[in-house]
Amino acid sequence: MIDIPGRPLDPVALAREANEDVPANPSANPTIGDMIAQRFGRRDLLKGLLGVAAMGATLGPQALTSARAASGESPIEDRFRFPELTAAPDETIHVAEGHEARVLVRWGDPVLPGAPPFDPYHQTPAAQTLQFGYNNDFVGFLPDPGGRADHGLLVVNHEYTNAELMFPGIGPQRARDGFPGMTRERVDIEMAAHGGSIIGVARENGRWRMVEAPEARRITAETPMLLTGPAAGDDLLKTQDDPEGRNVLGMINNCAGGVTPWGTWLTCEENFNLYFMGKTESHPRARAFKRYGIPAGFFAWGRYHDRFDVEKVPNEANRFGWVVEIDPRDPDWVPRKRTALGRFKHEGAGNVVNGDGRFVVYQGDDQRMDYVYRFVTARPYDTANREANRDLLDEGTLSVAVFHADGTGEWRPLTFGEGPLTPANGFASQAQILIEARLAADALGATKMDRPEDVEVNPRTGKVYVMLTSNDARKEDETNAANPRPANVFGHIVEITPDGGDHGAARFTWDILVKCGDPSVAQVGATFSATTTGYGWFANPDNCAVDNQGRLWIATDGNSAKSTGRTDGIWGVETEGAGRATAKRFFSVPIGAEMCGPYFTPDDTTFFVAVQHPGESEDGRLSTFDDPSTRWPDFKPNLPPRPSVVTITRIGGGPVGG
Repeated sequence: MIDIPGRPLDPVALAREANEDVPANPSANPTIGDMIAQRFGRRDLLKGLLGVAAMGATLGPQALTSARAASGESPIEDRFRFPELTAAPDETIHVAEGHEARVLVRWGDPVLPGAPPFDPYHQTPAAQTLQFGYNNDFVGFLPDPGGRADHGLLVVNHEYTNAELMFPGIGPQRARDGFPGMTRERVDIEMAAHGGSIIGVARENGRWRMVEAPEARRITAETPMLLTGPAAGDDLLKTQDDPEGRNVLGMINNCAGGVTPWGTWLTCEENFNLYFMGKTESHPRARAFKRYGIPAGFFAWGRYHDRFDVEKVPNEANRFGWVVEIDPRDPDWVPRKRTALGRFKHEGAGNVVNGDGRFVVYQGDDQRMDYVYRFVTARPYDTANREANRDLLDEGTLSVAVFHADGTGEWRPLTFGEGPLTPANGFASQAQILIEARLAADALGATKMDRPEDVEVNPRTGKVYVMLTSNDARKEDETNAANPRPANVFGHIVEITPDGGDHGAARFTWDILVKCGDPSVAQVGATFSATTTGYGWFANPDNCAVDNQGRLWIATDGNSAKSTGRTDGIWGVETEGAGRATAKRFFSVPIGAEMCGPYFTPDDTTFFVAVQHPGESEDGRLSTFDDPSTRWPDFKPNLPPRPSVVTITRIGGGPVGG
């Protein structure tokens, strides 16, 4: 959820989102707005993009198609052949006609043998470690051997918890109020509800259901993990309980992620700073901690677990904010935090095998005025030997993006001893550079972005799509023709084309696919195509997926009845040809929810999506366990709203979306 002006939230949701929305970047590096302003002129915007976008919102696609034909223009190919969704915001989910959406798994559903039935009035940490966790985000599907599209493992991130929706009798939790109603047991339940789930799933008689699988398990905030790669064992990662700096308990705030071609799950720690409390005035890494917003103190964990108090365990926070690799097929393989990929507020890990065989991971640092990163492995992916890829992500080059005004860009390596990354500038080693990657990227002059979230590669075209959710921190004197608003509250999408199709190349070109918001309001400056209807435009792109036909699907976070007249959901967006920048609404979530985790089966016949925090307070409505704004998906008076994974299939079969 996004902190949008004019959209009041409950105090905790507002504070939590404001924490990631407030820039923590004090550098003088250029912003993406500066680059856009120089590259595109006001004439282009006003005469072309705004005009056709507003016309599209007024006329709709059919009228515009007729108008194009009458003028002699070539017809636009519609690769999203579903009837557009027009449902208004309400308490449940909606999907485009011709499709079926069903809940597959909900918070509290059994994952492991012996799990008790879900009872929200009698929760325990022991029960939650056996049950599906809270706030499902990234979803990945790993087909059973042979590439089956109807049977396999589902891997799911559990990002964070909403205590006021999880537990009866309490309201918003704030440190300044002393976390009213929180106890050691409830904190431990929260910790067990974080992390991730691995479940067996199968499609039988046209419907998906959970099935028993020996690989099924829960990963929590206390699951043993290894720190690997260049930073492992560094002094900044050592604690009283781990003097070697190589063993850590758990993963937290895991947002988006990815699946590797060798069948492992990349799950990414994002707003880890929220979990730490204490004072940092005398902390030896106070400057770096401030750059990461540590401590934020949004959870009461530090009251009962010393490791979440920066005064008691000064280095524990450095052990979070990593990309974690997990092997879903091997429960005995200890999860690895891959330090070579850098430490920041990871949104995702979109990836591709480069033409030379090296594995490339694209990453966004999800905060206003922060950066886009790329990691390229030192050696190629071995297609014939899965074991040879076990530690592939421990060696390689992490780089940060610089966008130039002429539509070109470059990747600047975060490599010790190169450029400003030297002891003279406060960088003592490669380990420190990776642990404090934000500071290194500042020094390299990276381009400040409008909150970069998911970054995904279209394997058919090789183009890379960066979701930029919003940036209301843009000042009046930073306005520009391509983004003519003093605050980018609706976000946009950047398209990157690697030089020569080489994802390991030092340079790239870039363009704006779409600027989001209502194109019928001229001052918003949205740039959807003329064929985008009044239902088709969206705001606040967050996650995305590219299906096996090369179509781009966008999941949003921040739309509400008050801010946009709709809830969050899924939109199909055309990226090629005359219909480029045409968006079409496909799926919507209940009020208060965020749309996450879009992922397709190999044959595109099933679309897995994650409905996160349904019923979270928004638009001035305080929503709690006892009085929620929705009771989706169960709609029973004794059950609160429950984050859930949903399967979308096409009635009668065939690829989702037509």
